Amino acid sequence: MATDRSLATLLRALQDASSEEQEVSRLLGSATMLLTILSNPLNLTLLTTQLLSAPAIWSRPHGLHTAVRVLSVFNSAGIQVLKNEQSSLVPNRFSSRTSLAKEDWITAVIKGADERTPRWRHLLALSGLLLGFEGQERRGISDSLRMKLESAIVKALNLALQEIESGDEVTVNGLVMTVIHVFSLLSEHQKNGINYDILLPRLYWAPFFSTEGLRLGYFLSAMDADIVEGPNRKFDWSVKSSTYLQVQRITSSPLIASLGSLSRVIAYSIGHVQNMELLLAVIDDILAFTKSLCIQWRQNKLSEIDLKEESTYLSDEAIHTSLPLVWRVLKSGMFSIVVILKSLLERVIEDATVPMDGAPHMAAQTLNILRDLYFISSHMGANNFSQYTFVYLTAIDILSQHPSQAEAFLREIRPAETGLIPEHPLDRCHDLYFLNTAEHFPAVVAAQVSEDLLIPAATPYLGVGGDHRLIEIFEAAHSMVLAVFSVPQNSGIIAKHIYPYFDALFKVFPQNLSSRQFRMAVRTLVRITSPPSPISADQPLLSSTILELIRKRSETALSVPLQRGGGPPDSEENVTEDTDVSEQCVLTLTIIDALPFLPIDLLEEWLPIAAETIHTVQDENMRNQCQQRFWDILSNGEMDANCAAVCVSWWSTRGGREFVLYGTKKVEDTFMSGGLGDRSKL
Repeated sequence: MATDRSLATLLRALQDASSEEQEVSRLLGSATMLLTILSNPLNLTLLTTQLLSAPAIWSRPHGLHTAVRVLSVFNSAGIQVLKNEQSSLVPNRFSSRTSLAKEDWITAVIKGADERTPRWRHLLALSGLLLGFEGQERRGISDSLRMKLESAIVKALNLALQEIESGDEVTVNGLVMTVIHVFSLLSEHQKNGINYDILLPRLYWAPFFSTEGLRLGYFLSAMDADIVEGPNRKFDWSVKSSTYLQVQRITSSPLIASLGSLSRVIAYSIGHVQNMELLLAVIDDILAFTKSLCIQWRQNKLSEIDLKEESTYLSDEAIHTSLPLVWRVLKSGMFSIVVILKSLLERVIEDATVPMDGAPHMAAQTLNILRDLYFISSHMGANNFSQYTFVYLTAIDILSQHPSQAEAFLREIRPAETGLIPEHPLDRCHDLYFLNTAEHFPAVVAAQVSEDLLIPAATPYLGVGGDHRLIEIFEAAHSMVLAVFSVPQNSGIIAKHIYPYFDALFKVFPQNLSSRQFRMAVRTLVRITSPPSPISADQPLLSSTILELIRKRSETALSVPLQRGGGPPDSEENVTEDTDVSEQCVLTLTIIDALPFLPIDLLEEWLPIAAETIHTVQDENMRNQCQQRFWDILSNGEMDANCAAVCVSWWSTRGGREFVLYGTKKVEDTFMSGGLGDRSKL
C-alpha cells in the first residue's frame, strides 16, 4: 500500500509543468526507486509512459540534460533489478524490490513506450534497459530477450528518424545521444537494419552545427570580447569570463564529451549508406563547418599571435589555464573530423559504385578541410596522428590521378598575395600548408603551373631562415623548389631559376640552414642537372658549375666549428651535427656527396679535385671525416657499375688512394709498383 501511495504521489507531481529544476531531479530519483520495487506490471507500464511524457519533465526541456537524465533512470533501474536478482535474498512482501521475474519486468517497462509518446523517447527507455542489463559486459538477460530488445530499439530508431521535423534540434540531439550510448551493444545483424541514409545527416549535424555542439565555431569569435590586454602588455582570457564558462559548458555537453564514440558511429554509417550522393553531401557539410571555424578563429585576437610568440604576448593564466581548454575542444573536433574523412576515403577506394567524378571532388574537399583545420593541427602536432597522415596522403594520391582537378585545387588554395610574406599568422599558416601540400604535385601538373604557381609561392620564403617564426615555412619553401626541379619536364624552369636558388642557398648557409639540409639541397641539384636529366643535354656543364662554385667558396670559408645548425633552435640533431664541422668541412663533404651523380667524364675530372679539397680542411678531425666520407662513397654502393669501375681504377692505379690520404705532395713522390721514374730513358 505504501508503494501505491508513493506511486500516486509521484504521478500527480509529474503532471505539474511548473516544477522547479531541483524538484524534477527529486522526482526522477523517486521514479528510479519505484521502478525497481513495483510488482504490478500495469503500474510499471503506467510509470514508464509518464516518464516519457510528463509535463514536469518535458514542458521545459533543458537541452540534452533532460534526455540524459531520463535515459539514466531506466539504466539505473535495470542495473538495480539485475543486482536484486543476483543477490541471495528471497523476495517477500516486506522487501524493497520487485517480485516480478526479470523478463516480465522488462516486458512491462517496454509496454510503457506506446503511441502516446514520441518515438525518439521510446529509445530512451529501450536503450536504458539494454545498457542496464547488458552494458559493461554484464550479460544480464537471455539471448532471445536481448535480440527482441535490440530489434525494438532499431525499429523505434527508424520510426523516429522518419518522424523528425526539420529544425527540431531537441529531438535530433536526443536521438543522436542515445545512439552514441547504445550503438556498440547492437549486433551486426541489427545494425544492418538501421536506415543510415536518414540517420547519417543527423549524426554529424548534432555535434558540429547544433547549439549543444560546436555551433559552427561561433564561440571562438565570441571569446574576442573577453580577451583583454593587461598592464604588462600581455593578453589575458580570464577563467571567470562569460565566454570561458561558455566553453566549459561546450566541453561538458554530452555530444562533445562523447565525440570520439560519435565519430566512430558516423564512420560506420558512412560505410553503410546506400545513397552515394550522401557521401558528397557529408564532405561538403563538413567543409562548411571547418570554413566557419577558421573564419571565427580569424576574428579572435589570439589568431594574431604566432605560436612561437605566445610566451611574449599571453599571460601565464591564458597559457596554462584558460587556453588549453579551447585547444582541447578544437583538438577533439579535429580528430573526430579526421575519423570521418578516413571512412569517406576508404569508401571511395573500396566502393566501385562511387561516381567517377566523386573521387577527385572528395579528395580536394578533404584537403580543403585539412587546410581549414591546419591552425589546429600545426599547433597540436597532428603529424604524429596516424589517421591524420593516412587521410592527408590518401587524398593527395587520389587527386594526383586527376591532373586538371589537382591544378584547380592548387589555384584555389594558392597564397592570396604571391611574392609577399603575409603579416597575419593564419595566412602564413595557410602558406605553409600550401607549400607542404603542393610539393606532392609538380610531377602531376603542367610545367607552366609549376612556374606560375609553385615557384612564386616559395620564393619569398627562401631567404628568411633567420626569423624563428618562419623556420618551418623556410624549410617547406626549399623543399618545394627542389620538388619542382626534380621533375624531368621542368628543365626550362631549372635553367631559369637554378642560379637564383643557388644564390639563396649561399645566403642562408650556414647561419640559417643546417649542414644536412645544405648538403641534401646541393646533392639534389647535381642529380637533377646530370644525365639522364633533359637539361643536361642543353647544359652539360651545369652540374660541374655548381660544384665549382662550392669549391671556390670553400677557399674562403671559415674553418671554425659552426655555432649551431639551421632549422628550429631546439633541433638537437642539427646542433650536434653542425658543432662537429666547420663551414669549410661542410662544403667539402657536399662536393664528395655529389660525386655519385656525375657522368663518367666529369667524375674523372672531379675525383682529384675532391681529393685536393679534402686537404684544404685545416682541422685534422674534420679532415678525417671527409676522408671517411670519400671512402664510403666509393665502397658502399652509391655509385653505379660504370662509375664504380672508374673509381676503382683511379683509387688503385692512378694514385687516388695516396691523393686522398696524404695529399698532392705525397702523390708526386708515389709510383705504381713496377713503374718507371722520371730519370728513365724510356
